[in-house]
Amino acid sequence: MLKAVLFDMDGVIVDTEPLHHKAYYGMFNSLKLDVTEQQYQSFTGQSTINVCRQLCNHFELGNAPEELVQIKRHIFKDLFVSDSSLQLIEGVFDLIQDYHQNNVTLVLASSASMQTIESVFNRFELEPYFKAKLSGADLKASKPHPEIFLKAAESSGFKKEQCLVIEDSTNGIKAANAAGIFCVGYKSLHSKNQNYETANLVIDDFKSISFQHAKNLLSVH
Repeated sequence: MLKAVLFDMDGVIVDTEPLHHKAYYGMFNSLKLDVTEQQYQSFTGQSTINVCRQLCNHFELGNAPEELVQIKRHIFKDLFVSDSSLQLIEGVFDLIQDYHQNNVTLVLASSASMQTIESVFNRFELEPYFKAKLSGADLKASKPHPEIFLKAAESSGFKKEQCLVIEDSTNGIKAANAAGIFCVGYKSLHSKNQNYETANLVIDDFKSISFQHAKNLLSVH
């Protein structure tokens, strides 16, 4: 019987990529850097500091990479408050409420920084629904290492066999697999070039894992 759901955040609850794009281009413009869209796409999946190091080398900047990181983060933080394009992913709030009303314990297990997690939770008033929030930035190992999901299951108060993970990325699915937790792969419009083959169930609509549909998934598995 399903007792706890462990949510990834980016790509499952919100899609922050458009904001990252705007924040990066805001930073490029402030420094008068001519970065092509193709060059920007090559940065996908890299940490902000690594991207900024590459920019400093490529454009032979006198600025320290850390300075670029701070400019980008400042713009990103402002966008979080003001940009209307940041919305919850369709159907996820109904799913969160559905689980909560059926006494399913919810835990967030995201690779995002706790600052970003708090910003999302405050903006969309998600705090009342979740028992705990874990940031991969605070842990020794990041996805695909299983640490974050093992800790999330532990913080739920239930056995991992009573938990379900919702993930949209290859690394997240691998992490859930390595933790030995049933994994639902959410194939959204925002999830590009991800591998869902090892997910226990692949969906493209949250209605298909409503409590009524999901409550017996673990016993069937």
